[in-house]
Amino acid sequence: MVRSLWSAATGMNAQQTNVDTIANNLANVNTVGYKVQTAQFKSLLYQTLQTATTTANGDPKPTTSQVGLGVRNSSINSCFSQGSLLASNSDTSFAIEGEGFFAVRGADGNTYYTRNGDFTWAINSGGGMILTNQDGLPVLSSTGRTITLGSNYVTSRVTISADGSVCYPDGNNNAQPMGMAIGLYQFNNPGGLERAGNSLFQVSASSGVALNEATNNNVQKSSIVQGYLEGSNVQVADEMVNLIVAQRAYEMNSKAITTTDEMMQTANNLKR
Repeated sequence: MVRSLWSAATGMNAQQTNVDTIANNLANVNTVGYKVQTAQFKSLLYQTLQTATTTANGDPKPTTSQVGLGVRNSSINSCFSQGSLLASNSDTSFAIEGEGFFAVRGADGNTYYTRNGDFTWAINSGGGMILTNQDGLPVLSSTGRTITLGSNYVTSRVTISADGSVCYPDGNNNAQPMGMAIGLYQFNNPGGLERAGNSLFQVSASSGVALNEATNNNVQKSSIVQGYLEGSNVQVADEMVNLIVAQRAYEMNSKAITTTDEMMQTANNLKR
């Protein structure tokens, strides 16, 4: 009976993590570029009550007798399926169709990756314009450099082609490439990326190195859509169902603890 107390307690802890994950998904249902997370579980050690032996007639028993000791969280996986494209009135709103990521340079100098294309132009120290995200982190080009314009350019006339090329109209009002492009990067295992907050991801040993789409011909190219943002891929109906299931599982584990407590109380009262 003591085993059931601990097993049920681990179940409650695991379902609490599950509810926390679901709640975070629901909280980010309107977060641009957010990718849904799913909690995964695995069983703990098993205690062998009886090994495979023989019957009284000498025939071998086909199975052993083992009892489980609970559950624990094994991982929280991210799903990188495509989110819905949401129209935006901003000229610096960009959505990615495909598996690519934008790259930004963090305040610590490291490179981070994101699907949030809600960018803006900011004035740099030289009086020019630099493309940044909403936190002021510079967006990187396909060559790993910041995307900078001189002070003589009008940012409202800048356009971005599907391959990320930064274009500016000539005297005939025809968009012409300016020799730089917004960088797009892919990963062999995007599920291995570590979340750094603010819709940013960072490279880990599990994700592998970033693959630059501009220089790697072994990946399927993504495309950039100007004037749109990628919404989160959270499905509210699915998350609400998952929340109900997690709540019921939590209640059942709680009931198991209550039942075990009543059984132990009954056993203690046998001497009376």
